[in-house]
Amino acid sequence: MPRLSGPLCAIICAFVLSAACSAPPQKEIDRAQQAIDSARAAGADRYAPAAYAAATSALQQAHEAVAQRDYRLALSRAVDASDLAQEAAKASADNKAQARSASEAAVSRANAALRQLEARVKVAEQAHVPSRELAPARTEIKDAQAALQKARTLLGAENYAAATEAVSGLEEQIRSEIRVVDAAITLRTARRPARKR
Repeated sequence: MPRLSGPLCAIICAFVLSAACSAPPQKEIDRAQQAIDSARAAGADRYAPAAYAAATSALQQAHEAVAQRDYRLALSRAVDASDLAQEAAKASADNKAQARSASEAAVSRANAALRQLEARVKVAEQAHVPSRELAPARTEIKDAQAALQKARTLLGAENYAAATEAVSGLEEQIRSEIRVVDAAITLRTARRPARKR
């Protein structure tokens, strides 16, 4: 069997490679588009925006390369887009889990503070703190309940950033009102005359 000479082998390899890149890499471009669509469905545009933008940019570059008939570059960019979209989907899942955890923790802390304020208001009522002095605390309770309800609705819709924003600063506001109520209780109980024995 005759051996192929070096130059002949190089020519055949070049021909095979050019034949492989003589048509647009539509299959790879379609695969990249599907990966990007899946990443968007996983929330990558919200939870991994940089990686998602890199994937969409690579796909756009693949389309531009096809328009310029540079099919080798188009193939390379389409494969990059697919890989980047998969990375974006993974990063999105991780970031989404972290956002959910942080949001649930913020809602839980605000809810615990609200329960504490409600309990302190009951103690203040039993200590006969005047109703007008407790009016701001009652308003705070009502406002906090509304904010927490909104945050829970947003959590249910998986809008974690908005849920966190809905309770932003709420725990501190409630704790500030608890201090006011505690001061009113202390003042009221200090005024009571000691019982005669």
